[in-house]
Amino acid sequence: MKAASVIDYRELARARLPRFLFEYIDGGSYAEVTLRRNIADLEQVALRQRVLRDVSTIDLSTRLFGQELAMPVALAPIGLAGMNARRGERQAVRAAEKASIPFTLSTVSACALAEVAEAAAKPFWFQLYMIRDRGFMKDLLAEAAALGCPTLMFTVDMPVPGSRYRDYRSGLAGAPGLRGAVRRTLQAMMRPRWAWDVGIHGRPHALGNVAPVLGPNTGLEDFFAWMRNNFEPNVGWHDIEWIRSQWSGSIVIKGILDADDAHLAAEAGADGIVVSNHGGRQLDGTLSSARALPPIADRLGGRMTILADGGIRSGLDVVRMLALGADGVLLGRAWAYALAAGGEKAITHMLDLVRAEMNVAMALTGTIRIADIDRSIVHDLGTPDLGAA
Repeated sequence: MKAASVIDYRELARARLPRFLFEYIDGGSYAEVTLRRNIADLEQVALRQRVLRDVSTIDLSTRLFGQELAMPVALAPIGLAGMNARRGERQAVRAAEKASIPFTLSTVSACALAEVAEAAAKPFWFQLYMIRDRGFMKDLLAEAAALGCPTLMFTVDMPVPGSRYRDYRSGLAGAPGLRGAVRRTLQAMMRPRWAWDVGIHGRPHALGNVAPVLGPNTGLEDFFAWMRNNFEPNVGWHDIEWIRSQWSGSIVIKGILDADDAHLAAEAGADGIVVSNHGGRQLDGTLSSARALPPIADRLGGRMTILADGGIRSGLDVVRMLALGADGVLLGRAWAYALAAGGEKAITHMLDLVRAEMNVAMALTGTIRIADIDRSIVHDLGTPDLGAA
């Protein structure tokens, strides 16, 4: 199948990845109510079509955190994404650079900071969780700063990991020792292209940034145990001050769903936030990002940069999120699916599709610049917080 959309790349990823990896990328927590809401609520945002306007010159460029971007899109941090294709984060950062957008490296990436920096011609963003070992955090921040990372995405909605049923069913989680390894190996053998590309030639199979603290315990079960034992449940707003003392670049707080928390983030001195429910992978039953975004944007009133993620499957969805109040969006699963389907070239193609879809959406809503996109280009269909004010 030749991919014509992000949805196509999802099906190609399903066909190529071992089950335990596809379910990890694709799934959410518990009954996946929030995961479904992210997509459904965004789809319900009806764009307001306008005609007979001069849309001969459409400009998607924007500026986020001091960087000039070709479009208001960044690649979100995705844990384990580098297992989707051979040294996957290296491929993703190159694709992002070609598209003139930022790539964000996850703390729990397959490729370490230094390895991704070797593949990159420009600085990339870095994502960090609050970890009990402050010495380890300090070292990671120092390394990211030394490599020139200009923006830190501090994820705050994971004081404890959510429970993802799909991971237990696939054998990625809750299957320690030989039994789990055998299950995953059998699944990998059913995907020979992946087994050859990643299983054999994509080594080392370790989480590069946390490998120093995992030591010899580098199995997937060791990683999940480390997450449960080392993520900091006592994280508070005072920790932003500590982060700032270690980091001179931009700080973006990821995981905001409440307008009061958005206000506190601004008070704490953050440069931006990401309106996000972790892709429906943490607390199930929360608001979708699309529903949470408008009241947050209203509360902040332009005080800080707002990014959003969750449910974005097209350039039309990007425009919808911008109309609801975001200054930019993060693509997560979209690039992970494309990476699995065809590596760097597929990510480049997926971003080209998003760009083309944004052009169409802007042309048919009568907008020619990113700054023109606001709530006036969407209809109020009676769904709370989604329509025009």
